[in-house]
Amino acid sequence: MVYLKNLTAADFLLCLSLPIRISHYGGTSVIAWQLYCSFGASALFLNMYASIIFMCYVAANRYLKIVRPSGTHVLQSVRTANIVSMVTWVCLLAPSVAYNILFFITQKPLTSIPRHCGLFFSASVSLMFKIIHTFSAIIFLLVSISLVFFYYSTSRRVLQAQQSQLASSEKLVKSRRNMLVLVSIFCVCFAPYHLVRVPFVFLLNSCTVGPVLYYLKEAATMLSVFNVCLDPLVYFFLSKTFWDKVRKASRRANIQQANTESQSTEVKLSIIKSRATSQTSEL
Repeated sequence: MVYLKNLTAADFLLCLSLPIRISHYGGTSVIAWQLYCSFGASALFLNMYASIIFMCYVAANRYLKIVRPSGTHVLQSVRTANIVSMVTWVCLLAPSVAYNILFFITQKPLTSIPRHCGLFFSASVSLMFKIIHTFSAIIFLLVSISLVFFYYSTSRRVLQAQQSQLASSEKLVKSRRNMLVLVSIFCVCFAPYHLVRVPFVFLLNSCTVGPVLYYLKEAATMLSVFNVCLDPLVYFFLSKTFWDKVRKASRRANIQQANTESQSTEVKLSIIKSRATSQTSEL
């Protein structure tokens, strides 16, 4: 539950950063581009990789529940989850803050509206930009391998349980389905972005492929932002607390609707009775 809460926080912060990204498309000033290339880019980086890493944590936690159903492993404790989450946010915030500081200290002065953020970069910012995205690609690759491993291991345990006709096979099938949802969302949202992003970073100033990669990168970024819409599926399938709250909310809505209908029925009956009484008195 701790990792799902942090995943929700990452999605919420990403939604808050979207206006900066949207405004730069119709921006007619250098300041709008400066805000986008500094705060907008770092906010997208921070929240995207927070989502990627916390998805991996959620998958690892589900896998540990299968391997260690008793929940005795140290990584399954709430305290450990809080510490891991805090360290993750700090590790993601550090390069984001460093990038923004270096960007504003060394940015190139521009009088016309740039075509891309690379025109603001000094040599030091350009180098830092490439280093950050290289490490980001490595993180994505490691998380991808981890998710495939977790799904493969879960599928293998399901097969073993079905062959042995164990009572827990149905629960394992459900766990495999949840893992498949997580892996599918991860691949759909983040794989295209990284396939385009890494070449774009290193061929940013190329006159031939640079513009093409820019538009591909923007399209892939929009697809990665779509992760915010798909993450509720993760909460729906993986969080029992979330599902219980949805049930309670639907029950509350049904009760309120029933009360409203009963009150309206009583009002109608009282009106009919009053009319009937007035008619009899007139007679």
